[in-house]
Amino acid sequence: MVSKEDFIKAIEEVRKIDSERHKKIKFTQSVDLIINLRDFDLKRTSLNFVVTVPHKLGEKKVAAFLEKKSNIIDTITKPEFEDFKDKKKLKRLVKEYDFFISSAKLMPSVAATFGRVLGPSGKMPSPQLGVLFAEDDNAIKAMIAKVGNVVKIKTKEPCVKVVIGKQTDKDADLAENALIVFNEVFKNLTKGRDNLKNVLIKFTMSKPVRVNA
Repeated sequence: MVSKEDFIKAIEEVRKIDSERHKKIKFTQSVDLIINLRDFDLKRTSLNFVVTVPHKLGEKKVAAFLEKKSNIIDTITKPEFEDFKDKKKLKRLVKEYDFFISSAKLMPSVAATFGRVLGPSGKMPSPQLGVLFAEDDNAIKAMIAKVGNVVKIKTKEPCVKVVIGKQTDKDADLAENALIVFNEVFKNLTKGRDNLKNVLIKFTMSKPVRVNA
């Protein structure tokens, strides 16, 4: 339905469109994959899963809820949870990090203290991604690496929009990430092709380009 070559062509077109404005943009833009859906009843069906892609999505700043301090990752221990009952401190924490991981033992307390903000922001640890069953260094390093290659899919509207990389990544790498995400989303559509409206690629500040399917 959609091939790697289709995504590469769309990415090349986005680069052409963006080239005229690029000098005015002072940051590295993300590359977004947008899958617009139709005839998709959010009340009856929702998409909620993670996809592991082959190429890293960029550096993510990750913090951990652990029972003891770690030298590998910024850590928030159980006694410190009380500090974040202050809404301002909690919101600052969530803005500071791209994602959070947690010891399985602390998850009930994490949900109670941080869930109201981490959940809606898509940064909440879950059994799918972010829960540690051991706090040893190897487990923490492996989870940090996994977070860097995982895309979270969760529909709040009839549209899937996810970051598949940075504009500095190779077109072929971006296309491979996009194809894997698209195929996983497609497998989870109840009506398959009939649920697809269109597929788009864009940079953070650029106009979207339609992927020819």
